[in-house]
Amino acid sequence: MLSDAELLGESRMPIPRPAGAGGAPYDLVLLDRDGTLNVRRPGYVTDPDDLVLLPGAVEAVRACNRAGCAVVLITNQRGLARGELSRTQLLAVHRRLIGELGRRDARLDAVQVCPHEKDTCDCRKPRAGLIREALRRASWARAGRTVLLGDQPTDAAAAGAGGVGSVLVGAPGTSLDAFVAELFRGHATRV
Repeated sequence: MLSDAELLGESRMPIPRPAGAGGAPYDLVLLDRDGTLNVRRPGYVTDPDDLVLLPGAVEAVRACNRAGCAVVLITNQRGLARGELSRTQLLAVHRRLIGELGRRDARLDAVQVCPHEKDTCDCRKPRAGLIREALRRASWARAGRTVLLGDQPTDAAAAGAGGVGSVLVGAPGTSLDAFVAELFRGHATRV
């Protein structure tokens, strides 16, 4: 169970290496939230009932878990800086996300959140601060064995700046689990 500090992206505790990680195709799989795991909507997801997972999202996270990859959510949430999203609301939304995943045997290992306005920090994607912090917390992980899955060019730019691989997902008619299956193709791990 992730702590409230973790769900708010405030934890600096080490990310444990998953059991069975020795044969994993990646050390870390970094996942964007809005538009990658859940439906992107106008404004901010401020109510847990507005969090709608995309088809294949749970299956993709579960496949990463079963393959031995640590799964880290990395998300920009500047609604916090603008006062359009409270910490209490974000916590409730992330609790809902964790609950939805857990009910279907999937989990996140950590959460990284940028709560800042544009151009005021080094963590907001397209900058690499969230990626660097995930790699710092998972000291056993290598950047060359890390991939970021996201739906926006800023996700790919952050991955490039952080020295990790990236895959843009979300093309019409596709699902995150299909991308993960393709990403893992050729690896011995069954997903």
